[in-house]
Amino acid sequence: MQKIILVTGSTDGIGLETAKMLLAEGHKVLLHGRNPDKLASVKQQLESFSSNQIESYVADLSSMSDVKTLAAQVKANHGKLDVLINNAGVYNPTTLITVDGLDSRYAVNTYAPYLLSQLLMPIMDTSSRIVNLSSAAQAAFLAKDMAQPSQLSDSTVYAQSKLALTMWSRDLALSVQGTGPMIVAVNPASMLGSKMVKQAYGVSGGDLSIGADILTRAALSDEFAEATGQYFDNDRGQFASPHPDALDVAKTAKVVQVLEQVLSELS
Repeated sequence: MQKIILVTGSTDGIGLETAKMLLAEGHKVLLHGRNPDKLASVKQQLESFSSNQIESYVADLSSMSDVKTLAAQVKANHGKLDVLINNAGVYNPTTLITVDGLDSRYAVNTYAPYLLSQLLMPIMDTSSRIVNLSSAAQAAFLAKDMAQPSQLSDSTVYAQSKLALTMWSRDLALSVQGTGPMIVAVNPASMLGSKMVKQAYGVSGGDLSIGADILTRAALSDEFAEATGQYFDNDRGQFASPHPDALDVAKTAKVVQVLEQVLSELS
């Protein structure tokens, strides 16, 4: 049965490879990108599959207003969303501070997927899935640090933002268990050949299809049907314990509290 799947950040890297994989399996893919020209070009390239399998959406996920508009557009076009793959991420953005006054790395990697997930859940049910792209790079932080730009290195803030995503993924999964979508955080594998890896480490990286394959499995396969609240480490090829802070209820509650507080102030 054809599923409707939104893949954020699907104009290059793992997101694009995942979109190709999903289209090849006959699903309807909602492409997302920040640059309208690049998005249009990718959409045209992929229409060799089937033009009615593809829709495209432009949004700058560093802007929470754009995230809200993206969600509204998807809801206007679809009564149900089967899968949301929160793939989009940044490592060393050209602009550190967003229009909302947030750190761009936290905005795109943590806030945007959290807000998008919340806004799209009304058109998702217990058969739906939210797949959040985490990372092997995860670092401890104080919840209050998410509320303002950081002076720390790109590598440190990236790792912190991915831990924050892993923390809220588990919290949200447990809060909607039995009534909402399956929610899982996935490390797609380290050092794959994405633009981000090339920029950050100056290496070509591994085969992107490794990451695309696990995201496709997380979106569709039976092995992830009961995976809500878990963390999948594709470096090990199995479900694994996340960073200890992701299992700390008190620390996670503080992270969610900051997310909610900041987002409410922007609304």
